[in-house]
Amino acid sequence: MDAGSRRQCVLGMMAPVSTEGTMATYGRLRRLWLTHFSQPAGERVIHRHVLRAGPARILELGLGMLVRTERMLAAAASRPTATPVHYVGLDRFEGRAAGDPPGVSLKQAHQRLHKLAKVQLVPGNVDTSLARVCNHLGTFDLVLVSADTDERHLERCWFFLQRLVTPTTTLFVQPQAAAAWTTITKARVDELAAKTVQPALRRAG
Repeated sequence: MDAGSRRQCVLGMMAPVSTEGTMATYGRLRRLWLTHFSQPAGERVIHRHVLRAGPARILELGLGMLVRTERMLAAAASRPTATPVHYVGLDRFEGRAAGDPPGVSLKQAHQRLHKLAKVQLVPGNVDTSLARVCNHLGTFDLVLVSADTDERHLERCWFFLQRLVTPTTTLFVQPQAAAAWTTITKARVDELAAKTVQPALRRAG
């Protein structure tokens, strides 16, 4: 075998089998990184769930700097059998107070997320925003309530959230900043909703 033939043989061995195979390998590596090595570690449970379940309708309260949201939506869209994702995000955006966690503007959120899903962004305090739109949203496969959400506003949200979740909805809650995300059941949502209604009923009586 002459030098030219040997060179062609080596190049053939080095070349990828196909573009599709290369992309599949990239997908596996990306999934491995998301579920085992991405930071913060507490968000990995969300990515594992998204890659496993492929939710088509996602609601998020408190978007922060959008890194989690971008990763989550990209993971949801990456599944071969995934249906188009409908994402609704509630955040204060430009209405943040000086002591609030950092975040992005409404325009920045639209620019970064619109290519990943069908996106509906609702600015304002989450309780008043959710009260305004909840009757038009339907139910969701996945709901996230981040620690970026002010506790004072979150308490009133449970009454509206119980209309948006079903027994099959997965609901992740972040109890405090940098903490691991945990799941709560529809029954727990109903309990929290009842706690917000009871004081109002007592005041009305």
